[in-house]
Amino acid sequence: MASIPVIQSQQEHFEEWQLPDRGKVGMLTLILGESALFSMFVLAYIFYIGKSISGPQPAQVLDIPVFMTICLWSSSFTIWLAERAIEHGKMKIFAGFWALTIALGAIFLGGTALEWKRLIYHDGLTITTNLFGTTFYSLVGLHASHVVVGLIMLITVLILTLTGHVKQEHAHRIKTLALYWHFVDAVWVIVFTVVYVLGR
Repeated sequence: MASIPVIQSQQEHFEEWQLPDRGKVGMLTLILGESALFSMFVLAYIFYIGKSISGPQPAQVLDIPVFMTICLWSSSFTIWLAERAIEHGKMKIFAGFWALTIALGAIFLGGTALEWKRLIYHDGLTITTNLFGTTFYSLVGLHASHVVVGLIMLITVLILTLTGHVKQEHAHRIKTLALYWHFVDAVWVIVFTVVYVLGR
Protein backbone atom coordinates (compact mmCIF):
# COMPACT_ATOMS: atom_id res chain seq x y z
CA MET A 1 0.00 0.00 0.00
CA ALA A 2 2.89 2.36 0.71
CA SER A 3 4.04 2.14 -2.89
CA ILE A 4 0.78 3.50 -4.33
CA PRO A 5 1.50 7.20 -3.60
CA VAL A 6 4.93 6.80 -5.19
CA ILE A 7 3.38 5.41 -8.38
CA GLN A 8 0.80 8.19 -8.45
CA SER A 9 3.52 10.78 -7.88
CA GLN A 10 5.49 9.41 -10.82
CA GLN A 11 2.42 9.42 -13.06
CA GLU A 12 1.80 13.09 -12.25
CA HIS A 13 5.18 13.92 -13.81
CA PHE A 14 4.34 12.20 -17.08
CA GLU A 15 3.30 14.69 -19.73
CA GLU A 16 1.03 13.83 -22.60
CA TRP A 17 3.07 13.22 -25.75
CA GLN A 18 2.16 15.44 -28.67
CA LEU A 19 2.90 15.08 -32.34
CA PRO A 20 5.61 17.46 -33.59
CA ASP A 21 4.50 20.45 -35.63
CA ARG A 22 3.75 19.22 -39.16
CA GLY A 23 4.95 22.43 -40.76
CA LYS A 24 8.31 22.31 -39.02
CA VAL A 25 8.77 18.62 -39.79
CA GLY A 26 7.91 19.27 -43.43
CA MET A 27 10.34 22.19 -43.66
CA LEU A 28 13.15 20.25 -41.99
CA THR A 29 12.54 17.35 -44.37
CA LEU A 30 12.69 19.73 -47.33
CA ILE A 31 15.92 21.25 -46.01
CA LEU A 32 17.42 17.78 -45.57
CA GLY A 33 16.60 16.85 -49.16
CA GLU A 34 17.90 20.15 -50.52
CA SER A 35 21.08 19.73 -48.49
CA ALA A 36 21.73 16.43 -50.25
CA LEU A 37 21.16 18.12 -53.63
CA PHE A 38 23.55 20.97 -52.81
CA SER A 39 26.13 18.48 -51.54
CA MET A 40 26.23 16.77 -54.95
CA PHE A 41 26.67 20.09 -56.78
CA VAL A 42 29.38 21.24 -54.36
CA LEU A 43 31.29 17.97 -54.67
CA ALA A 44 31.05 18.17 -58.47
CA TYR A 45 32.44 21.71 -58.40
CA ILE A 46 35.32 20.67 -56.13
CA PHE A 47 36.08 17.63 -58.29
CA TYR A 48 36.36 19.71 -61.47
CA ILE A 49 38.38 22.61 -60.03
CA GLY A 50 41.39 23.24 -62.25
CA LYS A 51 40.38 20.66 -64.87
CA SER A 52 39.21 23.06 -67.56
CA ILE A 53 41.45 22.76 -70.61
CA SER A 54 40.43 26.17 -71.95
CA GLY A 55 39.85 29.60 -70.42
CA PRO A 56 38.72 31.66 -68.80
CA GLN A 57 39.78 30.31 -65.41
CA PRO A 58 38.22 31.33 -62.06
CA ALA A 59 41.13 33.54 -61.00
CA GLN A 60 40.86 35.48 -64.26
CA VAL A 61 37.17 36.41 -64.06
CA LEU A 62 35.82 35.96 -60.54
CA ASP A 63 35.72 38.85 -58.09
CA ILE A 64 34.92 38.13 -54.45
CA PRO A 65 31.31 39.36 -53.94
CA VAL A 66 31.88 40.93 -50.53
CA PHE A 67 28.99 43.43 -50.50
CA MET A 68 26.29 41.07 -51.72
CA THR A 69 27.52 38.38 -49.33
CA ILE A 70 27.27 40.78 -46.38
CA CYS A 71 23.75 41.66 -47.50
CA LEU A 72 22.62 38.04 -47.63
CA TRP A 73 24.18 37.05 -44.34
CA SER A 74 22.75 40.18 -42.69
CA SER A 75 19.29 39.09 -43.80
CA SER A 76 19.46 36.14 -41.40
CA PHE A 77 19.77 38.65 -38.57
CA THR A 78 16.91 40.83 -39.80
CA ILE A 79 14.58 37.87 -40.24
CA TRP A 80 15.47 36.73 -36.72
CA LEU A 81 14.53 40.18 -35.45
CA ALA A 82 11.26 39.87 -37.37
CA GLU A 83 10.60 36.51 -35.68
CA ARG A 84 11.11 38.06 -32.25
CA ALA A 85 8.85 40.98 -33.11
CA ILE A 86 5.89 38.84 -34.15
CA GLU A 87 6.30 36.65 -31.06
CA HIS A 88 5.71 39.78 -28.96
CA GLY A 89 2.85 41.01 -31.15
CA LYS A 90 4.80 43.98 -32.55
CA MET A 91 3.39 43.74 -36.05
CA LYS A 92 4.74 47.03 -37.43
CA ILE A 93 8.27 46.16 -36.32
CA PHE A 94 7.79 42.67 -37.74
CA ALA A 95 6.71 44.08 -41.11
CA GLY A 96 9.67 46.47 -41.12
CA PHE A 97 12.31 43.82 -40.47
CA TRP A 98 10.57 41.41 -42.84
CA ALA A 99 10.65 44.03 -45.61
CA LEU A 100 14.32 44.74 -44.85
CA THR A 101 15.05 41.03 -45.20
CA ILE A 102 13.39 41.06 -48.61
CA ALA A 103 15.42 44.11 -49.64
CA LEU A 104 18.71 42.48 -48.60
CA GLY A 105 17.81 39.30 -50.45
CA ALA A 106 16.87 41.30 -53.56
CA ILE A 107 20.21 43.16 -53.44
CA PHE A 108 22.01 39.82 -53.31
CA LEU A 109 20.01 38.50 -56.25
CA GLY A 110 20.62 41.70 -58.22
CA GLY A 111 24.34 41.39 -57.53
CA THR A 112 24.30 37.83 -58.84
CA ALA A 113 22.53 38.98 -62.01
CA LEU A 114 25.10 41.73 -62.60
CA GLU A 115 27.94 39.29 -62.02
CA TRP A 116 26.49 36.87 -64.57
CA LYS A 117 25.97 39.67 -67.10
CA ARG A 118 29.63 40.67 -66.77
CA LEU A 119 30.86 37.07 -66.99
CA ILE A 120 28.76 36.30 -70.07
CA TYR A 121 29.08 39.49 -72.12
CA HIS A 122 32.49 40.78 -71.00
CA ASP A 123 34.45 37.67 -70.11
CA GLY A 124 32.75 35.22 -72.47
CA LEU A 125 32.03 32.66 -69.77
CA THR A 126 28.85 30.68 -70.41
CA ILE A 127 27.61 27.34 -69.15
CA THR A 128 29.05 25.67 -72.28
CA THR A 129 32.44 27.43 -72.34
CA ASN A 130 34.34 24.94 -70.18
CA LEU A 131 34.04 22.79 -67.07
CA PHE A 132 34.42 25.84 -64.87
CA GLY A 133 31.50 27.59 -66.58
CA THR A 134 29.32 24.50 -66.36
CA THR A 135 29.91 23.86 -62.67
CA PHE A 136 29.90 27.55 -61.73
CA TYR A 137 26.53 28.38 -63.26
CA SER A 138 25.05 25.10 -62.04
CA LEU A 139 26.07 25.59 -58.40
CA VAL A 140 25.59 29.36 -58.10
CA GLY A 141 22.43 29.13 -60.20
CA LEU A 142 21.01 26.44 -57.94
CA HIS A 143 21.55 28.69 -54.95
CA ALA A 144 20.11 31.73 -56.77
CA SER A 145 16.97 29.75 -57.62
CA HIS A 146 16.48 29.02 -53.92
CA VAL A 147 16.87 32.72 -53.14
CA VAL A 148 14.16 33.47 -55.72
CA VAL A 149 11.80 30.92 -54.13
CA GLY A 150 12.57 32.35 -50.69
CA LEU A 151 11.89 35.91 -51.83
CA ILE A 152 8.55 34.89 -53.35
CA MET A 153 7.50 33.36 -50.02
CA LEU A 154 8.75 36.37 -48.03
CA ILE A 155 6.96 38.83 -50.31
CA THR A 156 3.74 36.81 -50.02
CA VAL A 157 3.95 36.98 -46.22
CA LEU A 158 4.63 40.74 -46.34
CA ILE A 159 1.56 41.33 -48.51
CA LEU A 160 -0.57 39.23 -46.14
CA THR A 161 0.87 41.17 -43.21
CA LEU A 162 0.10 44.55 -44.73
CA THR A 163 -3.46 43.42 -45.46
CA GLY A 164 -3.95 42.29 -41.86
CA HIS A 165 -3.99 38.54 -42.44
CA VAL A 166 -0.81 37.75 -40.48
CA LYS A 167 -1.12 38.09 -36.70
CA GLN A 168 0.78 37.16 -33.57
CA GLU A 169 -0.82 33.70 -33.46
CA HIS A 170 0.93 32.90 -36.74
CA ALA A 171 4.38 33.31 -35.16
CA HIS A 172 5.15 29.59 -35.27
CA ARG A 173 4.42 29.50 -39.01
CA ILE A 174 6.65 32.50 -39.56
CA LYS A 175 9.47 30.77 -37.67
CA THR A 176 9.00 27.69 -39.83
CA LEU A 177 9.26 29.74 -43.02
CA ALA A 178 12.29 31.58 -41.63
CA LEU A 179 14.08 28.22 -41.32
CA TYR A 180 14.15 28.05 -45.12
CA TRP A 181 15.76 31.50 -45.36
CA HIS A 182 18.35 30.61 -42.72
CA PHE A 183 19.10 27.49 -44.77
CA VAL A 184 19.63 29.55 -47.94
CA ASP A 185 22.01 31.83 -46.05
CA ALA A 186 23.89 28.89 -44.55
CA VAL A 187 24.32 27.25 -47.95
CA TRP A 188 25.88 30.47 -49.26
CA VAL A 189 28.64 30.09 -46.65
CA ILE A 190 29.63 26.83 -48.36
CA VAL A 191 29.13 28.09 -51.92
CA PHE A 192 31.08 31.28 -51.21
CA THR A 193 33.95 29.35 -49.64
CA VAL A 194 34.16 26.73 -52.39
CA VAL A 195 33.67 29.01 -55.40
CA TYR A 196 35.24 32.32 -54.42
CA VAL A 197 37.91 31.27 -51.91
CA LEU A 198 39.11 27.70 -52.55
CA GLY A 199 38.19 27.68 -56.24
CA ARG A 200 40.26 30.75 -57.13
